[in-house]
Amino acid sequence: MGSFIGHILPGTLFLLVGVWHIWCSVVRYVSSPNTFRVRVWNPVPAFDGRLKHLELYVISIGAFIDLCIELLVATQLKFFVGGILNSTYLNNFEHSGMLLMFFIFGVVTLLSEKTRYLPLPEGSLCLIAATAFTAEYLLFYFHSTTHKGLEGYYHVLLAFLIGLCILSSIAGALLPTSFPVDLCKSIAITLQGIWFYQTAFVLYGPMLPAGCKMKDNIITCHSSESEVRGELLANVQIFFAVLAVHVGTVASFSFAASRYGNFEEPAPKSGF
Repeated sequence: MGSFIGHILPGTLFLLVGVWHIWCSVVRYVSSPNTFRVRVWNPVPAFDGRLKHLELYVISIGAFIDLCIELLVATQLKFFVGGILNSTYLNNFEHSGMLLMFFIFGVVTLLSEKTRYLPLPEGSLCLIAATAFTAEYLLFYFHSTTHKGLEGYYHVLLAFLIGLCILSSIAGALLPTSFPVDLCKSIAITLQGIWFYQTAFVLYGPMLPAGCKMKDNIITCHSSESEVRGELLANVQIFFAVLAVHVGTVASFSFAASRYGNFEEPAPKSGF
């Protein structure tokens, strides 16, 4: 069983990073199509470069705070009962493992960018990001099999979006000059953030479909018809999420092209 805040916190992180990546991706491409490179993170150019690594700090600190909430606050430090792992908080332990991977990604990328001790190429950082997404995918995949009914269905859709993040991150390492790959990864991260929010409000907030209720921390529906109705509603919600992100992406591309576009530089002939 999850919680409202347990989905809102990571959802906010993914949404902020995803939207930032979409904007940076289109700006870098329209500014110089022939020199475009996939980036696993994007520097913030404000304040004479003093905020250059802001995204990496947001990822690292955000993942660390969420990790502390899941591992220390939610469990009340009751890790073991009678000498064995406390089964009451297994869900929190699982989330902590996922968050640890994103924390490691943020720290490793910071070390790679700011020091000379870990000079990893961008492709390697893409694969590290893919590893973090894989840990997240495994978590929510098994959530979708252990969480039955409507709750499981929402986690299946979330696992699908995470899978897109994995594939696009790996593709970024293999196709380092591909704008479609970079943009796909950015869109997938944004959609993941939106779906975390949607899951929080529908399953653990005020938008639980009619005919379904939460009792003893378990979401149940009165009938199979109510459950099917809830799943169809989830399909509609993810459709509008995809539509909204794509409309926003096209609008961002149009605005960036009008303001930063290098129309004298021909775009690469190949889509990749």
